[in-house]
Amino acid sequence: MYKNFVPRGIIPALVTPLKNSEEVDLVSLRKLIRYQLDNGVHGIFVIGSTGEFYALSMEEKQKLIEATVDEVAGKIPVYAGTNDITTRESIQLTKMAERCGVDAVSVLTPMFISPSPKELYTHYKAIAESTDLPIILYNNSPRTGVGIPVDTCVKLATDCQNIIGIKDSSGDFTLTGEYIRRTRHLSHFHVLQGRDTQILAGFVYGATGAIAACANVAPAIVVDIYEKYMQGDLQGALEAQYALAPLRLAFSLGTFPSVIKEALHMIGIPAGITTAPCGPLTDEERAQLQKVLLGMGLLA
Repeated sequence: MYKNFVPRGIIPALVTPLKNSEEVDLVSLRKLIRYQLDNGVHGIFVIGSTGEFYALSMEEKQKLIEATVDEVAGKIPVYAGTNDITTRESIQLTKMAERCGVDAVSVLTPMFISPSPKELYTHYKAIAESTDLPIILYNNSPRTGVGIPVDTCVKLATDCQNIIGIKDSSGDFTLTGEYIRRTRHLSHFHVLQGRDTQILAGFVYGATGAIAACANVAPAIVVDIYEKYMQGDLQGALEAQYALAPLRLAFSLGTFPSVIKEALHMIGIPAGITTAPCGPLTDEERAQLQKVLLGMGLLA
């Protein structure tokens, strides 16, 4: 199943729409997916860090994956996060996602604990051996406190043929560049940019795609970065990257991912609340976000 799978283009890391009761809102999820499809994205990613995976039960995750696979209906690949602290639970989530019909999974490093590089290797190798799905390693050390060393990434990519990529959300472009440089001889392995302000830089250096939180709100702008780059219009891609930057920088206005959900609400796509203890923006923060969206042409 993983052979010849190339994660490419713009893959929105979707928020998980929630009702006021914190119950998942599958109707709004489907509306968000249609908005992404209408704007030409190249994949859909559910229950990642933007999707508040840490706040969802196994049953909720299964419902979200099933609804996503159904709504996408094979038009583009569906990716799912199968993140947990223990190897056992990550394997259970990965097998569940495989049964639901996803095209690939992304697995974040364990949180709270501090596994050694050897333990990380064993963790990911066990997950890879449990499935035929393509697996994308997920490095987000600013959130988890655990990074994937370049040597570990290279060894996993070499030893496990269904480990076909890594998403780097570290924001450290030297690290992203080393993932690319050190694996460029492996035809099955690809690097995905996970920091929205560095999408074009990633493409120029050799990344094949980006898993982008900002694409929830501004998919057309993010897709423009990729499409213009692929057409050889570097200046056009750069202008699209510049246009996107204010939205990513606005993430600091609230507790992640509340800013994305508030922005979606402003443009008419219901995303609901963020799981407590994360709260809504203040009136002042909301006004600043509205100004950003107006400047980007996302609000009339």
